[in-house]
Amino acid sequence: MSLHIYDTSTRAIREFVPVEAGRASIYLCGATVQAPPHIGHIRSGVNFDVLRRWMTRSGYDVTFCRNVTDIDDKIIRVSAEEGVPWFVVAERNQRAFTWAYDTLGCLPPTVEPRATGHVPEMITLMERLIERGHAYASGGDVYFDVQSYADRYGSLSNQKLENMRAAADTDDESCKRDPRDFALWKGEKPGEPTWPTPWGPGRPGWHLECSAMATKYLGPTFDIHGGGIDLIFPHHENEIAQSQAAGDGFARNWMHNGMLKIGAEKMSKSLGNSLLIPEMVQKVRPVELRYYLAGPHYRSSIEYSEEALLEAAAAYQRIEGFVTRAAEVIHDVDADAPLPQAFADALDDDLGTPQALAVVHEVVREGNVALSRGDKEAVARLLAETQNMLDVLGLDPRSPQWRGAGSDLTPVVDALVAVALEQRKAARERKDYAAADAIRNQLAAAGITVEDTPHGARWELSR
Repeated sequence: MSLHIYDTSTRAIREFVPVEAGRASIYLCGATVQAPPHIGHIRSGVNFDVLRRWMTRSGYDVTFCRNVTDIDDKIIRVSAEEGVPWFVVAERNQRAFTWAYDTLGCLPPTVEPRATGHVPEMITLMERLIERGHAYASGGDVYFDVQSYADRYGSLSNQKLENMRAAADTDDESCKRDPRDFALWKGEKPGEPTWPTPWGPGRPGWHLECSAMATKYLGPTFDIHGGGIDLIFPHHENEIAQSQAAGDGFARNWMHNGMLKIGAEKMSKSLGNSLLIPEMVQKVRPVELRYYLAGPHYRSSIEYSEEALLEAAAAYQRIEGFVTRAAEVIHDVDADAPLPQAFADALDDDLGTPQALAVVHEVVREGNVALSRGDKEAVARLLAETQNMLDVLGLDPRSPQWRGAGSDLTPVVDALVAVALEQRKAARERKDYAAADAIRNQLAAAGITVEDTPHGARWELSR
């Protein structure tokens, strides 16, 4: 089976056929950096990280472009409220997003363009639209003329133009030919940043930014455009309109992840229910939070509860427990071992992570049975399968990401704990169980859990 994905534009699951054989190009609408990220924001990053990893594992050379919207109305509003320059707000929150992506194990994008670094490409795109009769300048602003594209506008969101409301993206609608025309460029206003254009100084509109960046790095026609389902209209609808009206093929496939909700309401800071990433990784470990976000199907909505989060953490710990115990028996894991066919089929079927994780848990159950029987050959095979599946999902507990490569204190702690465990072993051998228990309790107080196994005592950091 080859990769099939649900395409929002055709509302059907289609076989993925790349623009260029052996290569895959993905554009993901990244952060609008007016505030730090909550788990609803980072879900998109995790979902598309799994897609990227699976496509790479499937043999594609993937170019992954995830943008940063570092200038827009919201950033300017926060800037005014805090009395700091707009770029201070943008830089502070971009760093928070980068930290969150890294903390949850998302691979760095191939390129991560900022909107403010691509104004020349935006000007070129507007010039092309004006020349083709699809855009017009008015009072320092530039607008897309939706009537000039009326036969196709609304195709992504499955709406008709006559049923659409005004764009509501300017203070003065009188400068528009049609209230539904959307702003490509916003003319200069007091206190706002500006860039020069042939139509006067101003700043870019949100939709224009993504079209300019996507086509610069991925070409006029590329494979996949992704983002949250809340971006279908107006953002992605407007991206399609302005890009195709300018003569670009733009995205062949549109993928949208579902929302994360609390009490049936979409996650948002304005609702006062945001769950910021630094707070979440105090509740569970980052890898457990990634498991929680990657587990449901990417197109489904997630109803957040702390109970569900802790259940996900416990499920991951069962997988981790097998990998840890098996790795004490099998020291060399076959990184080239084939993936179970059911796992590959699940991911090829519109990135079916729930079914893929079901396969992981089934292999883990078999692995635990093999461990109990002492069947090292079966353990070696099942450990390799488990780690290779987890690697695709970004969840391998033995990967450098989750073992703290670079700042890993494991060797230091190992040496210190080894001394204590030798002392405990000696105490047990002389039947001084009070001393052995005291050593175990001292380690527990230091945040280290000791487990006695058939292969000797092992330790891990307490959860």
